[in-house]
Amino acid sequence: MTDRKKLVAGNWKMNGLRSDGLALVAELAGRARAAGEGDKIACDLLICPPATLLGLVHDALAGSGIALGGQNCHPMPKGAFTGDVSAEMLADAGCSHVILGHSERRHGHGETDALVREKVGAARRAGLVPVVCVGESLAQRGAGEAVAAVTAQLTESLPKPDDAGEAIIAYEPVWAIGTGLSASLDDIAAMHAAIRRDLSAETRILYGGSVNSTNAAAILALDDVDGALVGGASLDADSFWTIVRSAN
Repeated sequence: MTDRKKLVAGNWKMNGLRSDGLALVAELAGRARAAGEGDKIACDLLICPPATLLGLVHDALAGSGIALGGQNCHPMPKGAFTGDVSAEMLADAGCSHVILGHSERRHGHGETDALVREKVGAARRAGLVPVVCVGESLAQRGAGEAVAAVTAQLTESLPKPDDAGEAIIAYEPVWAIGTGLSASLDDIAAMHAAIRRDLSAETRILYGGSVNSTNAAAILALDDVDGALVGGASLDADSFWTIVRSAN
């Protein structure tokens, strides 16, 4: 296995007002700074708060080594797109990454692979690293179509079918997001191996889908699992930091 440094990313989704968001990021940034002074952590860290908190979180993360990301972007750099945020705006707010193609966008907002592919291009145009999410439904897994569905989604969501470029892939089985359910370790390993066949050895593949402080260590120990995209558990400093420690 190639020596890829793991990444633990927190997706806050639509959670966090100024007071609680800043309290959470202050706690995480403080722990990261302490780790930088001697209590080492072995992984990269990324926090993706809602757009309203990007500027505040960016300032609070100064000197912590934790990267900042957005949760979505529009394909165009600017224009008459009320309510949307461009990749350039995210970069201007201090982001280095952006989550794209999350199942909550695909299924809740009708985003297609083609649209996700456009957004990946927009992220690269703005100098952001796209975190591209893929995952199968429960029906597709039950029908034995999980690998075919995910690899097709991956191929169609990237500008080049055989090259993720400056991208991170996040495998999140749709049925395990926010449900408390998690795929079995064997299923995770098999899917990550299948995804790896379509990517370069350097591309990181994260696992998401109800990752928590209890199951993180076993999941992160698997081959081709290069980190975690954490949802609900990223809203609690102790839970998130336990996951970070599991990456050691």
